[in-house]
Amino acid sequence: MDYSKHPVQTGCLLNFNIMGNYDQYFEANRELWNQRAIVHKSSDFYNLAGFKAGETVLTPIELNEIDDVKDKKMLHLQCHFGMDSLDWARRGALVTGVDLSDTAINEARILNKELGLTAEFVCCNVLDTADHVKSQFDIVFTSYGTIGWLPDLKPWANMIARMLKRGGLFYIAEFHPVVWMFDDEFTHIKYAYENKEVIVTENQGTYTDRNADIRGKEYSWNHSISEVLNALIGSGLTIESFNEFMYSPYPCFQQVIEFEKGKWHIKGMEGKIPMVYSIRAVKQ
Repeated sequence: MDYSKHPVQTGCLLNFNIMGNYDQYFEANRELWNQRAIVHKSSDFYNLAGFKAGETVLTPIELNEIDDVKDKKMLHLQCHFGMDSLDWARRGALVTGVDLSDTAINEARILNKELGLTAEFVCCNVLDTADHVKSQFDIVFTSYGTIGWLPDLKPWANMIARMLKRGGLFYIAEFHPVVWMFDDEFTHIKYAYENKEVIVTENQGTYTDRNADIRGKEYSWNHSISEVLNALIGSGLTIESFNEFMYSPYPCFQQVIEFEKGKWHIKGMEGKIPMVYSIRAVKQ
């Protein structure tokens, strides 16, 4: 769970034809997520102490839409420092988590050992997962603020299809692209709905602490619903379900109000914009 792409920012757009190689963008993002991992694990937002004591960090959205995971091999893409991965492991899944941040992966391994679980964690660019993980899985899972760090979803979807066993399930719960169109304060539309430019932001702080000493440029991309669905379909997966939710299960945006326990709206837009969507897709 990587959450918000735009913690505190001033943004600009670069057209694809002048973007060049993506490696520089991935590296800049990796450096920022290394900084964030240290701040996040100690934050009230993540409530690591509560998780260690047995509290769940998974939301009702994914828990209601994913069947029993006991003894299922699960690949968790962009796992951050492993709390969701380890929550699935507590439920009996045989989990492998991957993430770009070496600091986050190190923290995940420490937490896995401390909790006496048997998850495995691999540090790599998610697009290169198949080069680092030589298994196939019953379930491939990713959630909340992940695909916005990827410039092109076709290689992502092809990797997912490659990592799934036949009959295997891919599941994503993700923030809705409509949310990413707004500025930080949700006062106006700032970014395009479709994927036509890299969004370059100069960051200060993070969604768990707006005043944290974290600074640097990051690079992200907006992905329309049709782009996500067509990438998965094009990789050979069959869409089983697509759902939209009019709330966020996390208060990771500015200007949010909690209208029901564990459910947040944007103030002034209560119930008017979709904030999360989910997809179940199967490899036939």
